[in-house]
Amino acid sequence: MLNKWLFTRIDNSALIVFRILFGILLVIEAIGAIFTGWVRRVFIEPQFTFNFIGFEFLQPLPGNGMIWYYAVMGFFGLLVALGYKYRFSIFMYAIMWASVYLMQKTSYNNHYYLLMLLCFLMILLPAHRYASVDVWQRPNLKKISMPRWVWLLLVVQMFIVYTYAAIAKIYPDWFDATLPGMLMAARKDYWLIGDFLQQTWVHYTIAWFGFLFDLLIIPLLLWKRTRIPAFLAAIFFHIFNSIVFQIGIFPYLALAFILFFFPAKTINRYFLWKKPYYSTGEIEVPPHRNLIIGFMSIWLLVQAALPVRHWFFKDDVLWTEEGHRLSWRMMLRSKSGRIQFKVVDKAKPQDTLYIQNSKYLSKKQQRSIGSKPDMIWQFAQRLEEDFEQTGREVEVYVDSKVSVNGRPYKPFIDPKVDLAAEDWKHFEHHSWILPSSID
Repeated sequence: MLNKWLFTRIDNSALIVFRILFGILLVIEAIGAIFTGWVRRVFIEPQFTFNFIGFEFLQPLPGNGMIWYYAVMGFFGLLVALGYKYRFSIFMYAIMWASVYLMQKTSYNNHYYLLMLLCFLMILLPAHRYASVDVWQRPNLKKISMPRWVWLLLVVQMFIVYTYAAIAKIYPDWFDATLPGMLMAARKDYWLIGDFLQQTWVHYTIAWFGFLFDLLIIPLLLWKRTRIPAFLAAIFFHIFNSIVFQIGIFPYLALAFILFFFPAKTINRYFLWKKPYYSTGEIEVPPHRNLIIGFMSIWLLVQAALPVRHWFFKDDVLWTEEGHRLSWRMMLRSKSGRIQFKVVDKAKPQDTLYIQNSKYLSKKQQRSIGSKPDMIWQFAQRLEEDFEQTGREVEVYVDSKVSVNGRPYKPFIDPKVDLAAEDWKHFEHHSWILPSSID
């Protein structure tokens, strides 16, 4: 039964078209980051970047090197779309994208994480077996079918993304429209729609439509009777997000995924009309069957487990941020922080220096660090290292207050703890984060 479900051959039209669209979006993501100035703001202008902890060995290239880095990524994205040396090209994009993803988290969002996951998954998928330069050069590669596990893996991955996004919205500030209202208030100056977005009924509509969309979109796309309405809702949802939140390629990547929910014959007819349609349905069990099943099981288990890890940390993730990343908690809170770093010389405790953050941090880093405990800890370590280079042993203390979803500012970090002396613990709560005061 398992062999029949996973290894029955199905038409591969959706995967081929998705590869082309995916490659184009990879180009847009890389080249767009250059021309919008994003690369310069994130990698070139700051004195240093906040890496994912443990990946400090990944550092930006000097000078304008990161601009060339992104240009090379864009080139590999083009090769993916063309299907030229496909596996090498998507592998290189995946490695390069994962490197820049882990290199900085000031501009973290879940969409970058999703793109990294998809790049690595696409390395394994036979997306170059039709309409590709690889097939033109080596005709024996051509295939008009693929095993069903390819379709299943991609659909389940997206089901996980959307479902956890819906689960994360189940809290009062979302359903009473507090958070949507705050998100829209930041967009009141938008041309034409700014005033419209400030209406209370719009905030409630965003809250409930967003929740129901995330919760139901995959099941509704899978059911033939609701597929077209769900598709139209997806177009509206993602175009709205693209215009209002300006979140890059993600809305269009999400729309490209809908290819996998329509009948392959329909995709074939509209996009690959010269391609024969496959309908034979043979079952071909490969020699590496167990490897495929093992990989899928581990991958999906990890994807299902990561978003719930914050349940095992003490206190509220909205406050502590512990377990927030890699969990599809998208646009769920508005946080701001006020922070002051104090450096005390161990040899001369009376010598206290209050750090001017702007001397070390870019404007974007200054906005982020106030409410992110891992970045606060990393900056404390950085300050200690800088003073050590001058021959001084120091302690680093923090006076920090945070506001969550417009609530009054409350103390965030224990001001009596020397953060320079603290170790980072990936799987434990940090006691120097003061207890939550979210009510």
